[in-house]
Amino acid sequence: MSTKKDKFSSKDKKYMRIALNLAKARNGLTGGNPSVGSVIVRNDKIISIGQTGYNGRPHSEYNAIKNSFEKLNGSKMYVTLEPCNHYGKTPPCTNSIIKSGISEIIYSMDDIDNKVKGKSFKILSKKKINVKKGLLKNEAKYLYASYIKNRNKKLPYVTGKIAVSNNKLIYSKGTKRITDKLTDKFTHYLRLKNDSIMISSKTLNIDNPKLNCRLKGFEKFSPKRIILDRNLEIKMNSYIFKTSKKKNTLIFHNSSNNNKIKILKKKGITLIRSKVDNKRLFNFRIILKKLYTLGTRNLLVEGGDEITKNLIKNRLFDKFYLLRSPKNLLLNKKHQIFTSSSILNTIYKKKSKINSKLVKDNITIYKR
Repeated sequence: MSTKKDKFSSKDKKYMRIALNLAKARNGLTGGNPSVGSVIVRNDKIISIGQTGYNGRPHSEYNAIKNSFEKLNGSKMYVTLEPCNHYGKTPPCTNSIIKSGISEIIYSMDDIDNKVKGKSFKILSKKKINVKKGLLKNEAKYLYASYIKNRNKKLPYVTGKIAVSNNKLIYSKGTKRITDKLTDKFTHYLRLKNDSIMISSKTLNIDNPKLNCRLKGFEKFSPKRIILDRNLEIKMNSYIFKTSKKKNTLIFHNSSNNNKIKILKKKGITLIRSKVDNKRLFNFRIILKKLYTLGTRNLLVEGGDEITKNLIKNRLFDKFYLLRSPKNLLLNKKHQIFTSSSILNTIYKKKSKINSKLVKDNITIYKR
């Protein structure tokens, strides 16, 4: 029941959580636009729902209005983000809301886009629509963390992931899988939610990974492959090279091997020459800025120990998943130890665990 201090009822919160779940379901799949969820209610009955379309259009509010089989006069709309109010590639959602006959709208938070921010409240209120905002605002801010970073800093939201054995190995020759099959599905879920994935040529040549999403029905959402290959050492018999085509693979390099450059370009791979420092390492800040200009909004890094340590030290991960297996790997002639545990715990103070009885592995999320 609503109190004087709380302008929203328990039913309001229930419907907004549904809208947030609709937005979460499509988060990472809406291109440069944020994933928004909408729920339309009348007489405590949901009469329509909407999500932002894949690649960002149509918008959630438009879809919810279009999806309704009933007239919307006197209904209430719950939206996770302030509706757009300007003409872009689509007309303003405020126009659709006004024409629909919706009498009340509640949204979680103002859009951070200056073209929109705070303006919809005034536009809709002038049309005699009852407007409230701020419902479950903190949950919305968490949902839109990547969108907020994209717009404010003009950089991708960077998620790291690494699998480690109980004896702190990330690689042991002859071992194909460190974590169990269900944890592997979680990795594919991360690939689904990120539009690009980055590894080094060293990891590529050792593991020969596919870097695609293999969740049934979502294969087409596999991320763009970003390879850090200073000397263009990518193997021609690797899966990544064989499946490269226009726009699905990008290599950052610092090589003058014209013959290799010609071969890679012929395959459709985008090549970007990038500076290295005195230690022959790439400047990740420059790389991230370049990736943003090329359309990357959510970047997953599945690197080895060297890349991971570099990004941790420079505080470039926004979120990091440590997948720890209970099994030990062999310390043979070719193995790699994860050396970044202590620095990870020092720099990333906020951490929580994903608890699941289905997964044998221990999954810890680190945040700044």
